[in-house]
Amino acid sequence: MGNHGYLQVAVIGAGPAGLFAAEALAGKGFGVALFNRDIKPGGLAEYGIFPDKLKLKNGLRNQFRTILQSENIVYLGNIHVSVDTCLAVQTLFDWGFNAVLITCGAQGTKSLHLPGEKLEGVIHAKDLVYYYNQLPPFASRNYKFGRRVAIVGGGNVMADVSHFLVKYTEVEEIVAVIRRGPAEVKFDKKEMIPIIAYLDQTKFDNEMARVSEEMRKIGQEPLGAIESILAAAHVASPKEREAHLSFRFLSSPKQILPNETQQKVIGIELEENQLVLSDGEVKAKATGKSVNLQCDNVIFAIGDRVLDELGLPMYKNEFSKARSPLFPINGQTFEIEDPDSGQNIQGIFIAGWLRNPSTGLVGTARKDGVYAAEAVGQYLAQKEELSGIDSDLLIQKLRDQGCVVVTKDLLPVLQMEEQIQADKAGLEEFKFSTNEEMLKILGLA
Repeated sequence: MGNHGYLQVAVIGAGPAGLFAAEALAGKGFGVALFNRDIKPGGLAEYGIFPDKLKLKNGLRNQFRTILQSENIVYLGNIHVSVDTCLAVQTLFDWGFNAVLITCGAQGTKSLHLPGEKLEGVIHAKDLVYYYNQLPPFASRNYKFGRRVAIVGGGNVMADVSHFLVKYTEVEEIVAVIRRGPAEVKFDKKEMIPIIAYLDQTKFDNEMARVSEEMRKIGQEPLGAIESILAAAHVASPKEREAHLSFRFLSSPKQILPNETQQKVIGIELEENQLVLSDGEVKAKATGKSVNLQCDNVIFAIGDRVLDELGLPMYKNEFSKARSPLFPINGQTFEIEDPDSGQNIQGIFIAGWLRNPSTGLVGTARKDGVYAAEAVGQYLAQKEELSGIDSDLLIQKLRDQGCVVVTKDLLPVLQMEEQIQADKAGLEEFKFSTNEEMLKILGLA
């Protein structure tokens, strides 16, 4: 089945969507070049899962290693594909690839464009998650946390960040600021297990009393929401130290309040909301009333957006999805359309978080990658003849462009060195925090 190093499909991004797509394409007999911005494969499975979930991480790492052993897959790490770097999407077609599948995730952070967002102490959750999972260059940042932290958002990322704060910092109080009500929170029960023991029960009861009438107005039953939020209480992890978590519902941030020198956060102004039903959906409507909340940090956990660094058509922070896919899979589109001409762009496909930002489970990304591979396979099947590029020639071309390429034969070297460092320090796991250190170990610096 091997292609003997002849490659027809380029996959950009080696997170779960890209890896499982590459596996599916290789299984169909195509030669796949898997380009990855990071040195190590895994994407958010490597750099987005909470650090102490080692069993989950190691299980996924083993799956990824098996995928990369396929002779039909060439791994090219440390290659950032974008219009401003050593490799652009169009170049891949110029070099002989027939199709490009983009799975590099939603790398940007959403912004509410509030006054004070640039103050010291304001952090985006994605940057923080990358920091505590040791992804370069985020791993080298120096975050300072005060006593009290406000997290804007009510999903799993809020829960993960709260977990990090109680486990690895000395933060004493965490307030989750949530735009809608207790019935609209987005976190899963299992993400609450590590933090629910920190919930300040008195404050929670008071907050529920404050918003219950608003819930009943639109026919919601507060008791059901309480049970759902507290669902993890009977399986809660024990507290590791003294710290408190509370919720502030029906509140939208209006501005971040600076200290006298206008440099650092001292609080956040919140506008109070009421709940309204619109087309059967619960929405938050501003009341015009504001309240100030004192805090030393504001962390935004409000989702991600796709960066437009690939030079492809965008629509509202996402790629412009084709409305009439030529190769639909299960009624879904994995193609991009050019909004100017209304035509689908030939040979380019998308999958994973990049196609649906913030739907982040490995299983979801995997399925998306496999479906996208199906669409790519159908596209290639209707081509009369396929071109391609020899893998050795591809690596040479990348080096000629000034790229420093990490190939899959080097990954075990890095893995072994990190294991040696972990054993030395008596840690369960060790990661190098800069690309420079990793490249040096691989003899590429």
